[in-house]
Amino acid sequence: MHTNNDGSVEIILANQLGFEKVAVACSASFAQLFGLPQNRIEDLKTVVGEAFSNAMQHGNKGRSDAKVKISLQCKDDAVIVRVIDEGGGIKTVPPVPVIDEIIEQKKLITGFGLFLIRRLADEVEFKEMTDSGHMVKMTINMKEQVENAEQE
Repeated sequence: MHTNNDGSVEIILANQLGFEKVAVACSASFAQLFGLPQNRIEDLKTVVGEAFSNAMQHGNKGRSDAKVKISLQCKDDAVIVRVIDEGGGIKTVPPVPVIDEIIEQKKLITGFGLFLIRRLADEVEFKEMTDSGHMVKMTINMKEQVENAEQE
């Protein structure tokens, strides 16, 4: 783990099941230090876990030699999280899943992690590439989240 002078933190984790728990725990601890309310910490934990899982499975294609980088920053009353994998990025963002079809098991679940991320984060940016690989940037505001249908 690396702490920068601006209070941000970077963590580089192995591309293995179980390490998403490390990413979630570190994110929650970081957010607590900066006073993120508990309900927003729960949202943060979910989006970090989902983004990390997607990075492992889809970005890094399950490669055991790959890494997932998590960057956490508190800025302007928000926690900004960047999850970077070694993949080529999201070509197309999956459509919003139909929850009733998932519940009734009429349809294979795809895109549900991205659905949760878009619902719980106040801002999400996909399709960004860095020198290291693909990055998903998520912002969790300190204040209570307001339902925002435009995110979809």
